[in-house]
Amino acid sequence: MDIKTLHDADVISISTAKSAFDTLATAFGQHIESWQHDVVDRLSHSEWTGTAAGHANTRISTLGTELQSAKQELGLVSRALQDAYDGFAAAQAHLISALDDAKNQKLTVADDGGITWDKDPNSPNFAGKDAETQAQQIQARITAALNEADHADQTINSRLGHLATNAGNGTGLDSATAKADTDAANALEQVPAAGTDPNSVKAWWNGLTDEQQRRMILNHPDQIGNMDGIPAVDRNQANQINLQRAHQDIQHQLDGLGPEPNQFLNVADSNGFPVENPDYTTWKQKHDDLTDKMNGIKAIEARLNTKVDATHPPTFLLGFDTNGHGHAIVAVNNPDTANNVSTYVPGTGARLGSIGSDINRSDVMVASANNANKQAGDKSTTSSITWVGYDAPQNIIPEAADDTYAKNAEDKLVSFENGLHATHDGKIGNNTILAHSYGTTTVGYAMRDHGLPVDNAVLIASPGAGVDNAKDLRIDPNHVYAAQSPADAIGWAAATDPSGLGDNLWDNLKTDFGFGDGDHHLMYGRQTTAPQFGANVLPVDPNAGHSDYWNADSPTLVSMGQIMAGKY
Repeated sequence: MDIKTLHDADVISISTAKSAFDTLATAFGQHIESWQHDVVDRLSHSEWTGTAAGHANTRISTLGTELQSAKQELGLVSRALQDAYDGFAAAQAHLISALDDAKNQKLTVADDGGITWDKDPNSPNFAGKDAETQAQQIQARITAALNEADHADQTINSRLGHLATNAGNGTGLDSATAKADTDAANALEQVPAAGTDPNSVKAWWNGLTDEQQRRMILNHPDQIGNMDGIPAVDRNQANQINLQRAHQDIQHQLDGLGPEPNQFLNVADSNGFPVENPDYTTWKQKHDDLTDKMNGIKAIEARLNTKVDATHPPTFLLGFDTNGHGHAIVAVNNPDTANNVSTYVPGTGARLGSIGSDINRSDVMVASANNANKQAGDKSTTSSITWVGYDAPQNIIPEAADDTYAKNAEDKLVSFENGLHATHDGKIGNNTILAHSYGTTTVGYAMRDHGLPVDNAVLIASPGAGVDNAKDLRIDPNHVYAAQSPADAIGWAAATDPSGLGDNLWDNLKTDFGFGDGDHHLMYGRQTTAPQFGANVLPVDPNAGHSDYWNADSPTLVSMGQIMAGKY
């Protein structure tokens, strides 16, 4: 598709053709009604019997089915023509808008898309000091419009070509074929059910024109924004709608809470202590929950609105809702186009309200990966995704001592990782899953029970990954990495299973006599940095606390970046 073709396209002719085809389809339907009344009904009321009558009735019945199938197929042609008009009209409008803006800004657009301008400040046609920036933006809009038209052309051509083939070889007269074609056309107008395989979702999305995709985003942002298999750019658009609506809703609820009630009643209990006001308790719980979610919303907004520069890559909101403690999935750099992609799964305490600090971790990990690439003379790009797409435990006891949270997250994480491959432009060069604390248990369970399509697994400060050996994570154990500082309290997450307790006692006994081998079990399996686990142990600051692995001077952070970049 080129500028002149799209600009001069007579899209009204498509609408006219659609109207003409509707007239044809209506006339065809009237002929079917006449056939039913003048032939079928009269024949059924006749007293014609015998072998010939039986053959005739059978053929007439078959012919009636074929006519109804043909009517369905004609209707599908009309729907395709309408979608063609909508798609091409939108693309043409976007092109004309870009060309008009170019003209207003004194930029000259050539037929091949090249843009020139007068650079003489004394000329009446001087385009201004920011002409180059404006030209780049116009160029991007023109390219997007042409791509939009190409996409519409391909999708509509495929649909019309299929229907034309059916008409040419007679398969369109088959009721099963007509039903399948109708179901396929209806599916284009319906969001796939939750849990649909990401590859099927991507195929559905690709079958829509850009205009149909826009309508889906506007009409169903909550579904599109959180569906694996939808490209990152489109999920981001949908989730920014969800984010704005949630901001308004949460603020409305906060405003509706009214003033804070008195904390205590004017009475004392049997021990003489003041009795807490039930109204205050209810108010406080709602207020704290809403405030926490608002903090998360504002943190996401702040990062999305940060000006993109060398130290602040673009961000994409790949998932968002306020259900429960709230969920958010935020990518630093576009995972669909980055050479290397890493998913970071935080642990206990992860929720919408805490997303700001987790996004910061993705930022510093991308910077670390960029530095690793720079040192290697590699221009590859890296995306780090903060995945708070599950209900994480919110406290150490009792929630983090319960593996139900990890089990409930397995299918969600598997679907998300499969979705990254479905939407990526080509094959992901180096794919990493990186987790912290209870997040390593969540990742470990998913890898153990289902397998994840990743190249590397990085387990930071793990209370156990649900397995006793790295090989049980279903990837090459040479690409499993672990880090745990001696000062990290996670080492106190004692084993609760009998075998783990027994192994720990035996190893402690051997250590007392000078021949212990460092084997140790934690709450959810063997310590990931124990030699027997079989992971590559990363360097750590020996004084690092549980959340210090992302500090600026952390050797672990350097290693994380190298692994993500494929340079470790």
